[in-house]
Amino acid sequence: MKISTCVSSAEEEKLRQYYIYGSRPGICISAIHFSRRIADLIGGSNRVEERHSSWCFCFSKMSFAVAHSAFPILSTSMGPSGNGMANGGAETRACEPVLSSKTQSLTTQDPRKPALDADTTKTVPQKLVGHKNFVRENLKSDRFVVKGFHHVEFYCGDALNVSHRFAWAMGMRETAQSNLTTGNHLYSSRVLQSGDITFVFTAPYSKQLCAKELSAVEQGQDSLPAVPHPHFNPENARSFFDKHGVAVAAVGLLVGDAATAYEESTKHGGIGMLKPVRLVDATTGGVMDISEVVLYGDVVLRYVSTPELPSDDESMDNEQPPREGLKPFQGPFLPNYRPVEAPICTLGLTNIDHVVGNVPQLLPAVQYIANMTGFHEFAEFVAEDVGTVDSGLNSMVMADNSEKVLMPVNEPTFGTKRQSQIQTYLEHNEGPGVQHIALACDDIFHTLRQMRARSSMGGFEFMPRASDAYYKCLPEKFGEDLTPEQLQQCKELGILVDKDDQGLLLQIFTRPVGDRPTIFIEIIQRVGCMEVDQDGNVAQRGGCGGFGKGNFSELFKSIEEFEKTFD
Repeated sequence: MKISTCVSSAEEEKLRQYYIYGSRPGICISAIHFSRRIADLIGGSNRVEERHSSWCFCFSKMSFAVAHSAFPILSTSMGPSGNGMANGGAETRACEPVLSSKTQSLTTQDPRKPALDADTTKTVPQKLVGHKNFVRENLKSDRFVVKGFHHVEFYCGDALNVSHRFAWAMGMRETAQSNLTTGNHLYSSRVLQSGDITFVFTAPYSKQLCAKELSAVEQGQDSLPAVPHPHFNPENARSFFDKHGVAVAAVGLLVGDAATAYEESTKHGGIGMLKPVRLVDATTGGVMDISEVVLYGDVVLRYVSTPELPSDDESMDNEQPPREGLKPFQGPFLPNYRPVEAPICTLGLTNIDHVVGNVPQLLPAVQYIANMTGFHEFAEFVAEDVGTVDSGLNSMVMADNSEKVLMPVNEPTFGTKRQSQIQTYLEHNEGPGVQHIALACDDIFHTLRQMRARSSMGGFEFMPRASDAYYKCLPEKFGEDLTPEQLQQCKELGILVDKDDQGLLLQIFTRPVGDRPTIFIEIIQRVGCMEVDQDGNVAQRGGCGGFGKGNFSELFKSIEEFEKTFD
């Protein structure tokens, strides 16, 4: 795509970066949709005029055009170069569907804009105020029932080996699988669990095998009864892995109803990727509903629910005909995965605390998430809160009504001595994505000793330990919260400590878990903030102890030292 010379080079680069980072393999965006995104980005008017074979956009101080063919679709599908804009040109052709035609749902609603229903628009501040001036307010504004994190799915090149490394590094056991041995000829997928944590590792099989299988299905010679996700696209999974390496492809949320969540999300600006589908387990008859919308970049937000009773709800795409005795699926992950019996070898990890994303522009991303889900802002941090003199970031934390689903989003800051770690991520990940997953435990000292013992034997390595000066100050800051023995263990194991007015936080970060300096894992323990929920159960409030604001400076120094090894 050539941007006219009336746009400055800086503005052209801004547009180009937005276009690249906002793309998703296989998504088709109409020219008028794209024009409105650019108009909103630069601040021009939304008046769009059709003139012959191009869309012209009018701005107060500039104008430019995006060419389109007789078939006016701008494809953002990634080409061999990886970004769809090689040599400054956007490929103009018919799109390759992300999913089958009967389930794909792409809206032309601009995710940067407010909801279609202006009366129910969920807005976020258009200017960051920082941690000191931020006032949290939970208006209970979720658009649908959210029960918690359900799973995180990674796309990779070899599900067996990648899952085995994660299992060993974090003490997770394999509980289910789908592959050639179960009749799945499209992809291999392995499910790991520890406590309430579910990680899924999925890798497509060879192009030739997948093409043969899909051809047989199209010709009516075969069906896909052994494929748990009936709309899995092996070519998109392969493209995702080529672009991002081992990375999170889906963040799963357990919701009250996947169909309602999808309807509300897409009605309020969410980009639909998979219409609600009812999955039926061939062995038990258990049913589960799933749907998907775009979260950011190439990552989808997957809604999962288990209906209490079978229904003929027209909003559902029933993959198998209804049968008597349908019941909620109760297996380890999704229907038609084969359960695996494996010994429990837990290191004490209990649940997903939060999932963090990196994007090039923060406010549009959180506005999109808030608008389609109704999530509210839980916390925010600016460069002055979190950075060092060398680098920084801005961050906002989004939360559901219960504040148990926490989804921080980061953007890079510029003008510092060293490049922001967020910008480094965006470059190596080739766009937005999940930066890290925070996993909670009940005894971080035990968990860390076990994980560190495995670091030199194929486990995960950890970021360099904080300075001696940091640990020298801990007794004065946290002497009333931790015993001398616990403070000593923090120093020995490299654990960072912080607290807010409600509770205590202990945390530590691994180094990136793959070759690219992208995704990593955080291990945390929150102490305090216990309360009785509406069911009479004693539970800890979400986000107890904060997000380690007091540790950001030390963490950034540690990351900067690690990134200096790239120089």
